[in-house]
Amino acid sequence: MIWIYILEFMKENIIMAVVTAMQRDLDCRQMARLKAVLIKELQDVEVSECRETEKARIDGNNDLLEAFISAKKIEGCSDKTLSYYRSTIERFLLVVGVAVCHVTTSDIRQYLSQYQEKNHSSKVTIDNMRRIFSSFFSWLEDEDYIAKSPVRRIHKVKTDTLVKEVLTDEQLEQLRDNCTNRRDLAIIDILASTGIRVGELVKLNRGDIDFHERQCIVFGKGNKERMVYFNARTKLHLQQYLAERIDDDPALFVSLSSPHKRLSIGGVETCIRKMGKRLDIPKVHPHKFRRTLATMAIDKGMPIEQVQRLLGHVRIDTTLHYAIVNQNNVKMAHKKYLG
Repeated sequence: MIWIYILEFMKENIIMAVVTAMQRDLDCRQMARLKAVLIKELQDVEVSECRETEKARIDGNNDLLEAFISAKKIEGCSDKTLSYYRSTIERFLLVVGVAVCHVTTSDIRQYLSQYQEKNHSSKVTIDNMRRIFSSFFSWLEDEDYIAKSPVRRIHKVKTDTLVKEVLTDEQLEQLRDNCTNRRDLAIIDILASTGIRVGELVKLNRGDIDFHERQCIVFGKGNKERMVYFNARTKLHLQQYLAERIDDDPALFVSLSSPHKRLSIGGVETCIRKMGKRLDIPKVHPHKFRRTLATMAIDKGMPIEQVQRLLGHVRIDTTLHYAIVNQNNVKMAHKKYLG
């Protein structure tokens, strides 16, 4: 199936090349007629590419992709992000089947449309792909590999704004009360009181914790460090957990069974998910604690700039998503000012 797409794109590129070359010699009606004739005549024609030319094109595309990935790595992108960039761009280039410098806006639009239809992808997924292509082709433009990014004229995909759930005070207490060991209790507390990402949590070491000031330094996206703070309950439960540890691993959170290695992101996610399932609390995952903390901070009047700094968001627009979570805020404000 994928080769059918490649052949179709190759035919379309031939047609576009001919039509573009004839633009100055024909009027709009003649151009439309020429394009229609080319489509009809090439319909049953099998298009193939010279092997040497194809190899040169593939090698050239791969070299540019590797250079782009290297640039993003230097900028501080995580391995997970780099892998997502690579696979998304590789898949696109394989389907389009042309050299990077010949990719057009129409190629990208058609690819995104066909991908969405074939995979039943959400608008969020399609817009993420658009952003990746935009980043790639903008980099190519900045580095003078192409004259102009073909993604410039492709606008942001409008996505539905969904009200995302947070954990209630009762649910947080349920999770704490039903922890079967001190490690899980400490994890719940530190997630709830700091709002750190799960990737930041698993990187923490014992030496990173300042119990006197109830704070610690975490390394967020792009290896940017920031200070986060925890409450007295978290301090107590962390100290109790560390006091019973018999291993010498520097990691703050390790597996319960020997050889007590550092917990992975997947390990924390599985642990949290199991707790929520056992208590019949829907959709419990580490990021929900982060959203809950942000919502609580905004509810209590913390300035949005401080919430942004607390969460480690680069753009305040990201933080503003949390400001629309709790509809009760709108209701109370309406009563106060307009009721």
